[in-house]
Amino acid sequence: MNRFPRRAMLRMTALAALAGASFTFAAPALAAATVGQPAPAFTAVDSKGQQHKLADLKGKVVVLEWTNNDCPYVKKHYGASNMQNLQKQAKGAGVVWLSVISSAPGEQGHVTGAKADELTASRNAQPTAVLLDPQGEIGRAYDARTTPHMYVIDAKGILRYAGGIDSIASAKPADIEKADPYFKTALESVLKGENVAQATTRPYGCAVKYKT
Repeated sequence: MNRFPRRAMLRMTALAALAGASFTFAAPALAAATVGQPAPAFTAVDSKGQQHKLADLKGKVVVLEWTNNDCPYVKKHYGASNMQNLQKQAKGAGVVWLSVISSAPGEQGHVTGAKADELTASRNAQPTAVLLDPQGEIGRAYDARTTPHMYVIDAKGILRYAGGIDSIASAKPADIEKADPYFKTALESVLKGENVAQATTRPYGCAVKYKT
């Protein structure tokens, strides 16, 4: 008769199973960008190979614009010069405008730094810099979902606006003038030191083509 206690046998069996098991622990998720809270920190390299840190931009209003040249919604705003006009307005007010490309290699919208510069010149765009984010780290930190997806960070580093460029989710240039310009209004409010009436709106456009 086996007089070994049943509880002890079960414990040994469990320990043996644990010893032979392999475990995978998920890494902590990045904190999602939240309007009214400090904007997620990032360091990125631009199309010219220059490094940019959000922390170095304290004291300046910063705009983040997610973009994908092959997206019809991006083409809408660049083809009608709406995005360029917004960039020019921002530049005149001393705003740092960072266009962000989070398309992964092999996905729609992924470009080299040289190609990004070529696109900027051909469209007469005026961002301060074009940040390359092929791993999608910045995009995921900000929960950037579409191209375009717009963000405004105030001079204290607080995220003040996140959402759509305007209120009409279409790829038709003719709709730009009819739309409520959410982003433009938000940026102007931040520059005036006023509260943003619509601080979070629904973005529209092509899904950001993240690395899977």
